[in-house]
Amino acid sequence: MLVREVMSSPAITVRRADPVRRAIRVLYAHDITAAPVVDDSDHFVGVVSELDLLRGEFGPDPRATVRPASPPDEPPPRRVMEVMTGDVVTVTETTDVTTAIDLMVDKRIKSLPVVRGDAVVGMLSRRDLMAMLARPDEDLRQAVIAALREQYPSGPSWDVAVHDGVAELTGPPHENADHIADHIADLLARTVPGIVRVRNLRRSP
Repeated sequence: MLVREVMSSPAITVRRADPVRRAIRVLYAHDITAAPVVDDSDHFVGVVSELDLLRGEFGPDPRATVRPASPPDEPPPRRVMEVMTGDVVTVTETTDVTTAIDLMVDKRIKSLPVVRGDAVVGMLSRRDLMAMLARPDEDLRQAVIAALREQYPSGPSWDVAVHDGVAELTGPPHENADHIADHIADLLARTVPGIVRVRNLRRSP
């Protein structure tokens, strides 16, 4: 599965000169945890996260301690450029999803910008990946059937079952032992977003 088949697109972006409060409202309104940052030419320049935006936005509450709370020495950041992260990990539309997941685990990040040159074309988040895995098995079965019919409108045919994201391809033996078609069917089934494994159970003649 490729990133382009799972990512959210177009990406919700903010500009590096945007006020922090505007960026906070954008993330909150779209229920996202981070957003790509672009410059005035719409070139990708970094990412801003919830934690970045929370920095310095809250002062101490005097009710929380018997000692008077001292006011902050510095004013809170005013622009996204003051809190964003510029050196970030990115992926492309043709990156394998397994590679993207490894990056999320290794870097302990929740989302990855998807770029095409200097342009940001999407965002891949853990939620996007979870949404694919949450697809009902029947929806996945129909998607696998459609992929096989598109490639082989006149046969051979397969019976398709999906259980917990695992596709099983079965059917009568091939008349000519067409193992190449079986191999292509396996590959096609694996491209369906949400399919995690494929088992080809067609019997040999």
